[in-house]
Amino acid sequence: MAGTVKAKHQRLVLLAIALVVLVAAVLLSAWALRNQASYFYVPSDIVARPPEPDRAVRLGGMVEKGSLKTAADGVTIHFVVSDGKAHVPVVFRGIVPSLFVEGSGVVAEGKMGTSGTFVADNLLAKHDENYVPREMQNMTRAQAKQVVAETQ
Repeated sequence: MAGTVKAKHQRLVLLAIALVVLVAAVLLSAWALRNQASYFYVPSDIVARPPEPDRAVRLGGMVEKGSLKTAADGVTIHFVVSDGKAHVPVVFRGIVPSLFVEGSGVVAEGKMGTSGTFVADNLLAKHDENYVPREMQNMTRAQAKQVVAETQ
């Protein structure tokens, strides 16, 4: 009888083991995902403290007016992203989102190049809170509400 463990102590031991396993699982997950994190920078952050060249980051800001240039291959574009304090040149090769225009917001996903140019793998165009689809731009507010009601 002296060698048996009380039920109360068994539960405490099982709870302690479960807690250790849970902490280990969280730490293992965090360690496995450490290189998958994509940090968000604005141009002034990139200029002040540039990320390592191999680190995947997101650069957000406004596309400067007059900076958008398409290369001769027709697929590569060069533009400058600004936050009003600093400017970062960006190069992107691929299909550009339809909302991507000069003066609009953009989030570029990619890596900082060794030459100081941000090399984007993906572009996410941002619209303002007053966004209206092209199909609804010439409609009155009442007409737009009617179209929305018909589609629900």
